[in-house]
Amino acid sequence: MKKINVGIVGFGTVGTGTAKILIGNSLLIEERIGVPIVVKKIADHHPEKEREISVDPAILTKDANEILNDPEIDIVVELIGGYGYAKEFILKAIDKGKHVVTANKALLAVHGDEIFRAAYRKGVDIGFEASVGGGIPIIRALKEGLVANRIESIYGIVNGTTNYILTKMTAEGKKFGDVLKKAQEKGYAEADPTFDVEGVDAAHKLAVLISLAYGVRIRFEDIYTEGISKITPLDIEFAREFGYRIKLLAITKDDKGKIEARVHPTMLKESAMLANVDGVFNAIYVTGDAVGSTMFYGRGAGMMPTGSAVVSDIADIARNIIKKSHQRVPPLGCSEGCIKDAKVKDISETVNHYYIRFSAMDKPGVLSKISGILGENNISISSMIQKGRQVGGSVPIVMMTHEAKEQDVRKALDEIDRLPVVHEKTVFIRIEEGLT
Repeated sequence: MKKINVGIVGFGTVGTGTAKILIGNSLLIEERIGVPIVVKKIADHHPEKEREISVDPAILTKDANEILNDPEIDIVVELIGGYGYAKEFILKAIDKGKHVVTANKALLAVHGDEIFRAAYRKGVDIGFEASVGGGIPIIRALKEGLVANRIESIYGIVNGTTNYILTKMTAEGKKFGDVLKKAQEKGYAEADPTFDVEGVDAAHKLAVLISLAYGVRIRFEDIYTEGISKITPLDIEFAREFGYRIKLLAITKDDKGKIEARVHPTMLKESAMLANVDGVFNAIYVTGDAVGSTMFYGRGAGMMPTGSAVVSDIADIARNIIKKSHQRVPPLGCSEGCIKDAKVKDISETVNHYYIRFSAMDKPGVLSKISGILGENNISISSMIQKGRQVGGSVPIVMMTHEAKEQDVRKALDEIDRLPVVHEKTVFIRIEEGLT
């Protein structure tokens, strides 16, 4: 074989980064792979748009079918995002016997099973390293590096936008809306930031991680998802007084065959490594039964880090092509026949420590009434702060609990919120105590 040809669909930020690496590091890549990897065609709606790399206009096209129908193109790279056309394009590419690389975590979270099955039947490889964590090689680590381990838990800061916002709120004491506006001005947040700030993007990535960690098919709607839009400077201040920081975490744990799958704001001790991952950086903390705890850290997005992950998949598939092999490592790291449906533990069944903030009248008997309701619902208080600061006419009462069941906490708070002396809906944030 003299060369391996690649077709890229989508010439935006990641597509540009991928092309820059493939072209700029072409000699290095050839030395490592053994043959040249050539960008033969790039399809995009706006091929004439000026970008950070100049390519031969002859390889640019508006028609992605030119890539699908070119028998000389070995690997197609889907970088357009979304569910509709991206899914259609990938399935057509697979049907034509082409290997596929994608960064589309949303598509894999919702339709991954269908795509992986199609690739298995057709005998082609599919790479998706860039779908989680940008340039962090977490996908390959789960599929290969940690293959000997039963994965006990994964905690991930996997969305740079929310991590940037929480970092700035913590450092500067500003409100969520003000920091979000600044993040949009700097290009760290989209004009419509819903997927990021409401935790949907992190949940997409968690779905991919869960499938890899446990060899399961998981329904995206079974992942409990909660964003950061309700986090206030007051809660961040109280967290600091207790020695904690707030992060948006994607969490999965194996509990005797049942899987926890949840994304929500979480308090971590200030000394925990994940608590000190700031700005737009990502980190994934994985615990295996043999290896113990490991952490993968780096840039979770961006042109070059994500392009690096895409090219790593291209190189991996190219090596398989050279050796005339395919699916040496299955997409989810385990054989097709061993993949099973996930048994997901409902959020109400989970057991956590909790931070709870009440807004209540400062009068005798209020605290004992609240404490009594908590006690009746099997919730034990570990520490408390009550200060005479007026917040909307109420005094904040903050409690930290010992381990409690989520359904008990929700039941207790529903009852407490109906008390006439409680003026606002009670805030609660889950705490992860065991991370170092």
